[in-house]
Amino acid sequence: METTKIALFKGKKIRKTLFQNEWWFSVTDVIFALTDSTDPRDYWYRMKIRVKEEGGFEPSTICRQLKLEASDGKMRETDCADTEGLFRIIQSIPSPKAEPFKRWLAKVGYERVQEIENPELATKRTRLLYKLKGYPDDWIEKRMRGIAIREELTDEWQKRGAKEQKDYEILTAEISKATFGITPSEYKKIKGLRRENLRDHMDDFELIFTMLGERSTTKIHRNEDSRGVQKLKD
Repeated sequence: METTKIALFKGKKIRKTLFQNEWWFSVTDVIFALTDSTDPRDYWYRMKIRVKEEGGFEPSTICRQLKLEASDGKMRETDCADTEGLFRIIQSIPSPKAEPFKRWLAKVGYERVQEIENPELATKRTRLLYKLKGYPDDWIEKRMRGIAIREELTDEWQKRGAKEQKDYEILTAEISKATFGITPSEYKKIKGLRRENLRDHMDDFELIFTMLGERSTTKIHRNEDSRGVQKLKD
């Protein structure tokens, strides 16, 4: 499963997604952060041609198309690179920001390694982040419990046949419709949200109902031994 988030480098947003336990970053976001190019897509397109012609590496071989949330709120396939791949790409971008960006990237990557080795660290960081944002303690407790229940459910889906990001989106939408009568995207529109995380804008009751829906779904899959996306959906 992929988990999409936003990282910040000197105030510039860098979209990143968790893929196979590693952070993968939007290449065009990185290019914009380093060059201030008005058209980072075109910069990336020309850079790929230039690097290849100069006999360097083949940029497309170190990138992977992963779905990230675009400015219109839709999930779109985007050129992404992991930490190692970005280091290679950055070498070909003349920018005074390159060195500080490398240090930033190393820190972000290292934090993820720490979180894999020590899941409690990720939990503590998340809890602290919500506290710094001003959420009350009782809300944070529900949100953290909801995250744990969600992870348990997505692990179950993965074991039972969900592979693609769209599989998780479809299954999540089914639970949302059963719980609230609307899909997550419809819910976000009602709340006036675009890039924001829907669950971070739920009240206590919404979080509780979401947890109940996802916990019940996990139990049903185990009891019925559901296999394949269609069975998981049913």
